[in-house]
Amino acid sequence: MRFWDHQLSARSETRRLLLAFALAVAVLVAAVHGALVVAWLLMVAVLPVHLPFPAGFLAVNVGVSLMLVLGGWWVETSNLRAGGVKLAQRIGAREARPSVSHAEQRLCNIVHELCIAAHMPQPQVMVLPRTDAINAFAAGWDASDAVVAVTQGALDHLTREELQGMVAHELSHLHEGDTRLKMRLAGMVFGLELVYNFGDEVRERRGLAWLFGSAIMLAGFAGWLAGRMLKAAVSRQREYLADARAVQWTRSRDGLGGVLRKVMAQRRDTPAGYERVTHQGLAHPAVQHMLLVDLPGAGAMERWLDSHPTLAERVQRIYGRSMQPLPLTPVNEPPEAARRAGTVAPGAVTLASLVDPFARL
Repeated sequence: MRFWDHQLSARSETRRLLLAFALAVAVLVAAVHGALVVAWLLMVAVLPVHLPFPAGFLAVNVGVSLMLVLGGWWVETSNLRAGGVKLAQRIGAREARPSVSHAEQRLCNIVHELCIAAHMPQPQVMVLPRTDAINAFAAGWDASDAVVAVTQGALDHLTREELQGMVAHELSHLHEGDTRLKMRLAGMVFGLELVYNFGDEVRERRGLAWLFGSAIMLAGFAGWLAGRMLKAAVSRQREYLADARAVQWTRSRDGLGGVLRKVMAQRRDTPAGYERVTHQGLAHPAVQHMLLVDLPGAGAMERWLDSHPTLAERVQRIYGRSMQPLPLTPVNEPPEAARRAGTVAPGAVTLASLVDPFARL
């Protein structure tokens, strides 16, 4: 995998999509005003009296639209500012216990090693103990509340190399600020949705209000749909970027590639809807776009709205060709020694020594 090329491509595509997102907001505001102007002209054409065009119509329409979009963004973003640890606890995660579990000790060691390699602060390590699906997520606004949470299914079925690939992917999201970006985009989409909801409320008053409310709803729905599609497109590019970064940090395509191929096998061998019905934690709307792999059918009204590329697409990018699923068998690896924070075992070859000096870029 040419991970440098993939990273540059993902960053370039993200910038283009964010610019499109800003344009979509501007177009929404203009569309609301245009729709209300059309509604006003229709009303004047129907009424038997002549009504002058209201003064300040443009300023009021633009002001109210921006207030709804930015106000909704502020409210939703404030709700998500509780922090990564609280969000993880909200869906059933707990702090990792390296002293009582060999698998969790292995996880903590991997997070510690990769943070040294990436020159980044170590996040809180957490586990979703009642989740058999192989998955993980990272969350947090900054280093003080950052968290990497891994499911019990991942601890049970992934080798050390595969777990490294999974953790490297999640650390890349924290390193690149993806969690903040996704939370802000989610807040902005919520603001766009408020324009549609405002039009719906106006429409319920019937009479002439029905005409103006319908105009606002139409423009609001178009803006909300465009926002959802662009947010999903940005999310998919950040997943490609994190995949490439994971291969760069671990110098292994079989690490993360093995994780994705085992997820393919797990989904092939389990009933449809298993993850969504059995594991409500991962199905929480606040974390779905942060997961390593999205849930089957999660919000997939259309392919355009999927927050993740398909497993086959990601495997194709990592290996350069399609690969078959890997058998899903429990991992039985020997226990690892505990590491003290900020120390490296004497004589050990750390991942930091294997990573190029541009890892922090």
